[in-house]
Amino acid sequence: MKTFSTFIFSLLTTFNVLPAGETSVIFIHPDGAGLAHWQAARFLIAGPDGDLNWDKLPHIAVYRGHMRDNLTASSNGGAVAHSSGVRLEVSSFGLEKDSNQRPVSASGIRETIFQEAMRRGLRVGLINSGDITEPGTAVFVAASGKREDKEEITLQVLESGADVIMSGGEIYMLPEGTAGHYTRSGKRTDGRNLIEEARKRGYTVVYNKAELANVPPKTKKLLGVFAEKHTFNDRSMGELKAAGLPLYNTESPTLAEMTAKTLELFGDQHFLLIVEEEGSDNFGNANNAPGTFEALRRADEAFGVALSHLKKYPETLILTAADSEAGGLDVIGLTDGKEEHIAMAKLGRDRNGAPLGLDHNEEPFLSAPDREGKRHQFVVVWASLSDTSGGILARAAGLGAEMVRGTVYNTDIYRIIRDALFGNKNRREEEKAISP
Repeated sequence: MKTFSTFIFSLLTTFNVLPAGETSVIFIHPDGAGLAHWQAARFLIAGPDGDLNWDKLPHIAVYRGHMRDNLTASSNGGAVAHSSGVRLEVSSFGLEKDSNQRPVSASGIRETIFQEAMRRGLRVGLINSGDITEPGTAVFVAASGKREDKEEITLQVLESGADVIMSGGEIYMLPEGTAGHYTRSGKRTDGRNLIEEARKRGYTVVYNKAELANVPPKTKKLLGVFAEKHTFNDRSMGELKAAGLPLYNTESPTLAEMTAKTLELFGDQHFLLIVEEEGSDNFGNANNAPGTFEALRRADEAFGVALSHLKKYPETLILTAADSEAGGLDVIGLTDGKEEHIAMAKLGRDRNGAPLGLDHNEEPFLSAPDREGKRHQFVVVWASLSDTSGGILARAAGLGAEMVRGTVYNTDIYRIIRDALFGNKNRREEEKAISP
């Protein structure tokens, strides 16, 4: 049964009379995760007849993610489109090529949706399982001529004023010669200790899942520093086994744990939260199938946290999309006893030579049971070590989710977030500006 609050918001949505500024937005970006990735994750985690949390986002659109100069997006170029509603070159990390300035967004202002939200007084948060410079979150507050300038990007993120910042990347926050919780020596050449500077600006700093769990619910500013670089080890399974390394650092909180704590801090306040699972991209580009599945499982747990928040606060929009597919993953089901499939599994390659996800002599994967209780063998086949254009879906649930339908361009992500946060009266001529 719907609560009275849910019923009222349903009526407001139906008749398009929701007051501007009533909706909060959770944008979850499982980097590199295309339709085939989610299909494979569903087989493994929920079974072919089961549902992931991702499947519970009812509004769906085909996502088109090309750049101005490339059919396949980069993480930074895609983040420019998501954060500003304009399409730039694939190499852009938040700056126009000619002017070397942040672009004028689709709404006519030279700031990202995140910066506009801060200026308007919303609570804001950035969460990433990768290092702090990963563009899926960093581009919302930072801009640089080079994606590799991790020192400058880290500085901009930590000086952005965001209420919550959680990621890895401690090595870029500390000066050379300074040891931290995870790193023996920082990499900053400017001599600045950005963690201590954050403390002086009022941030509570935490380093692991236990400390995060104990953060008081009324904390205003929170900085989570959860790894030297990434919270995962994005190598092939063979390399990880040889080095004795886990897929994810056991001390670091999961994406779901970071998301849950942030939503606890934000509660019923008006907010914008950007969440990225970076492991799904990096493991995919390493053609590491177990790592990719673990990253997708963690991303799906974050969707579950967001859906629980939506039940409690129906004036919330959950929105998701990737910008490309990592590694061109797909699935081949194996028939028991079929000679062709037995030979494939032994060789670790398809008949055309494409590598299978049997890294380091692993067995084929076994799906969760279908509705008849049967489990099925399958292998992952990889097309590339790079990002591919693939098949990407945008999905949404909650207040304003009906904006996700048909086809959604990467630049539409900005419009959808902005409409949800501030209402249609702020649209002006944005529809014309973002149309291809």
